[in-house]
Amino acid sequence: MPAASARRPRSYDPVKTRAAVLAQAAHVAEAVRALRPDQLGAPSGLGDWSVAELVAHLATGVDGLRAGLVDPAPAAAEVALLDWAAGTGSRAEANARAARAAAEGQDPVERYTQATAEFARLLADVPLDRVIAARAGAMTFTDFLVTRAVELVVHSDDLRRATGVDIPLDRQALAAVVRVLADALAAKAPGGSVEVRVPPYAVVQCVAGPRHTRGTPPNVVETDPLTWVRLAAGRTGWAEAVDGGHLTAGGERADISALLPVLS
Repeated sequence: MPAASARRPRSYDPVKTRAAVLAQAAHVAEAVRALRPDQLGAPSGLGDWSVAELVAHLATGVDGLRAGLVDPAPAAAEVALLDWAAGTGSRAEANARAARAAAEGQDPVERYTQATAEFARLLADVPLDRVIAARAGAMTFTDFLVTRAVELVVHSDDLRRATGVDIPLDRQALAAVVRVLADALAAKAPGGSVEVRVPPYAVVQCVAGPRHTRGTPPNVVETDPLTWVRLAAGRTGWAEAVDGGHLTAGGERADISALLPVLS
């Protein structure tokens, strides 16, 4: 698999991505409907959010499509996908406030169930070339779908770890998330001295320094898809991943822990 270039944005198939996002949203809906009151009141592992607030946050994110279909549509896309990833930290406080307000205003499970049903209905009719008025700014429909995949996959894993409820990760959704987070790393630290491999979904080169062109790269980081998502989203640390046998790093430049997480 060739390494992705940070200068050439990766393309995503809107039809496949739409199907993947719908599948992951449905997996979450099935899981949250089964949550007990004590599970909803438990810590989510994300700051001081409860599981109920995390579910409410997911509902708000899914509901963003309805809010984003303003008429008339924005004239042009303004926020690139990797810029959205780089700006997630700046929106964290506002997201937390919105999640708390949503959790207090309506039963979060009911709200997520309703939002998911509306999301599926709207997705069936949105033209693939539509521009969406997202919170971060105007985005292409395909880029918006990828942002929803990131939210759903990352928070599916959060919910699974917080509640013990198994939530499957749609393969196509996971692939899109791994790729966009790998590309976000390459954009954050452009260069070609370190190769980051997340088989079978992504390979990128990053970090300024001597660029490798032939043979085995001198600096290689390799990990599995879920560990990469957790690292990139700040859910696990570098040392924890290495000590657990989930990540290997070889070469004097291969320690890229200072560049993580990329969603910040």
